[in-house]
Amino acid sequence: MRSGKLNQIAGIMIFLFIVAGLLVAVGELRAQRVEVVEGVRLVHNKGKGPSGKQPAIKLEPVRKLGDIDSTDPNTAFYMPGAVVLDSAGNIYVLDTGNNRIQKFTPEGKYLATIGRFGQGPGEFNYPSWLDLDGAGNLYVTDPFNERLQVLRPDGSDLKTIKFSDGRIGNVFVRTDGKLVMGQSSISVRFMAPDEKKPTGLPKLVRVLDAEGKLLSEFGEMLDMKEELLTSTINQFVLTVDEKDNIYLAFPYQNRIEKYSPGGKLLWRADRELPYSLEVIDRGSIERREGGVSIRYPRINRSSEAIAVDGQGRVWVVSLRRQLKKEEQVGIGVTISQSPGGRQIGFKPHGDTELRETDAYRLEVFDPEGVLLAEIPLRQFADGIFIYGDRLFLVDRLRAASVQEFRIKD
Repeated sequence: MRSGKLNQIAGIMIFLFIVAGLLVAVGELRAQRVEVVEGVRLVHNKGKGPSGKQPAIKLEPVRKLGDIDSTDPNTAFYMPGAVVLDSAGNIYVLDTGNNRIQKFTPEGKYLATIGRFGQGPGEFNYPSWLDLDGAGNLYVTDPFNERLQVLRPDGSDLKTIKFSDGRIGNVFVRTDGKLVMGQSSISVRFMAPDEKKPTGLPKLVRVLDAEGKLLSEFGEMLDMKEELLTSTINQFVLTVDEKDNIYLAFPYQNRIEKYSPGGKLLWRADRELPYSLEVIDRGSIERREGGVSIRYPRINRSSEAIAVDGQGRVWVVSLRRQLKKEEQVGIGVTISQSPGGRQIGFKPHGDTELRETDAYRLEVFDPEGVLLAEIPLRQFADGIFIYGDRLFLVDRLRAASVQEFRIKD
C-alpha cells in the first residue's frame, strides 16, 4: 500500500516536471518569432532570452592587461585594437596607437614586442587588426600603409600583400588559408578629394586567396540614396568561427547575420531595443580643392563588437542605453603630408578617465540566432575576443586595457 502511494506521488512529480518543461519551452517560443523569407531564416527575438534576469552563462574575472596610465612601458597600451591567442595560449595584443604587438604568457607575463612605427617590413602605421593562421603567423592589417603584413611567430617578415586601391579592411584567416576581409575604414575611403564614386553598391565581405586575389564577394548593403549615410548605416563588425562561418553585427541597424563559408546567408536576427535607430542627422560631405569636410550622420548605436565561442554561440557587445554626454569619447584625426609620406595621428578626446558604466551588455545568441541571455557589464567595451573558455573585452579609448574573463556555464 505504501509502495503504491509512493509510485503515485512519483508519477505526479514526473507529470509536474513535464508540464513545467513544456511551460518553459512555450515561454522560449514566445520570446522569439521565426519566419523563412526566400530561404533565409529570420529570427525576431523578444525579451532577454530564456535565462531572463539570471543568465545561466556567467563571466568570472581573471586578470587585466594594460592601462593607459601604466608605468610599465610594456603594458602602457594606446588604443589597443585586437587580441589573439596562439596554440600555447600566449596572448598577443595589437597596440594600435603604439604601432606594435605585445606578447604575453597565458598568465599575463610580458614576453616580447613585435613591430614599430614605419613603412618597412615589420613596421606599422596605426594597424587596425591582427589574426593568426594555423602555423602561428601574424596577419597584421595595416590600412594606412595600404597593405596586409604577414609576420612569422618571431616577428620576422614573411610576406606583404599590397592594396593600392585603399580598399583594405580587417582580415581574418580561414582554416584553408583563404582570407576574409571586411569593409575598409570610412576615414580611408573619404580622404581623397578627387575620389570617384563607385557605380552601384559594393558587397559587404570579400574572400581573397592567400596572395590577396579576390575570389568572391557577398552581403547586401542597404541603399540610403546618399553616399555618406549609406556608408555609415552599413558599417559592421565581423568575426569568423572555427568552421569558417562568417558573422556580422551592424552598429547602426538592428541586424545580426550568419553566412556560410561560401557566402550564403543562413540567418538574420534582430532583438528588442530600448531606443530607436532612426536617423537623427543625415550628415554631409563637402569636397573642396585640397581636402574634404565631413559631418558624420547621427544615429543611435546598437552594437560594438561580435565573437563566437566553441559551441557556436554568438556574443555581441551591445548598448542597453545610449551613452550620456559625459560618457562619450571620440577620436581626433590629424593628417599631414611630408617627403617621407603621409602622416596620420589619432587622439581620443572626452573624459578618458571614466572607467565604469552600466550602458553595455553582452547578448548571447544560440547557433541559430535565438537570444539566450543578456549579461550586464560594468565597463566600457569596444571589442570582444573568445578562445575556448577565455573571453577578452577591450576598452580601447578610455582605460586602454584588456580584461580577461572565464566563461562559466
